[in-house]
Amino acid sequence: MWPTRTGRWDEIRQALQTHSQTVRDLPGVADDDSRSTLAMQFVASLRREDYYRRVQEKHIGAAKADPNSGAFDPERAVAYHLQNGDVEEAAWLVFLMTHFARPASTGWLRLTQVYGRLGQGTWDWVTVSSDPDQMIAWLAENWTNVGGKFGNHRKYESLRPDSNRNFGSVLNSYLAWIGEDGHRSFFANMVQQTGNDPTQIFDALYRSMKVSTFGRLAKFDYLAMIGRYGIAPIEAGSAYLKGATGPASGARLLFTGSVQGVAIETQLQSWLDELDASLHVGMAVMEDALCNWQKSPSSFVHYKG
Repeated sequence: MWPTRTGRWDEIRQALQTHSQTVRDLPGVADDDSRSTLAMQFVASLRREDYYRRVQEKHIGAAKADPNSGAFDPERAVAYHLQNGDVEEAAWLVFLMTHFARPASTGWLRLTQVYGRLGQGTWDWVTVSSDPDQMIAWLAENWTNVGGKFGNHRKYESLRPDSNRNFGSVLNSYLAWIGEDGHRSFFANMVQQTGNDPTQIFDALYRSMKVSTFGRLAKFDYLAMIGRYGIAPIEAGSAYLKGATGPASGARLLFTGSVQGVAIETQLQSWLDELDASLHVGMAVMEDALCNWQKSPSSFVHYKG
């Protein structure tokens, strides 16, 4: 338990019990241990959201954005570029963070070495967007020298140039989605076409995102990060349970008492909407907390990877 979060944890725990008694039964948290554990997962997810806000509130030095400085931190690098008005580089880094992800064992090492050209420069947005084949060729020549791993949610990706999940295909499809005018123009056009509702803009982007190997989770993670950093005025209004594994299992466990419980995604989403009206955590937190909770429903495990 984080001492400063005890009050919020107790508030969520009580809200879960009240919701179960007055709105809809929550058999997955009928006992105190499960209810307390889920409340703690909500707190952990909210804490991660707070972390991104705090990162953006502080001045970020240039070394945090330099992959060859020894102090590189991609999460702070995104904030650095935004503080310096470079939306393109910030959004490009969000894409790279989503693609490579961060395993608990090696952290951002793989992203750092690829982005930093193994100490020989930086594959920045201006360079890559103008000539993507240059980066693809470099990786094909140097992939065996790149250390680290892909994150757990991207564990089937490969650096091998002949893989059916090769980086070149991912990169080219991402560039095609964003378009020649770059991220700022792309997101601005989507806002203009969709309206001012952050959840509708998120949904339009989610449905339009045809990026190779980016399934439901990668799309959700990328767009959630774009929203967290304010690169686009978007927010998840749904947990996007279609095609989901962990979050859908967590929702079924919560509402039916079993990860195999019978409930279609639209029904689960309507129940999540009801629940969020009681908890006020938002769908990004809801999705993350349920995914982590269903792995260990009665004993809190802090997942960092």
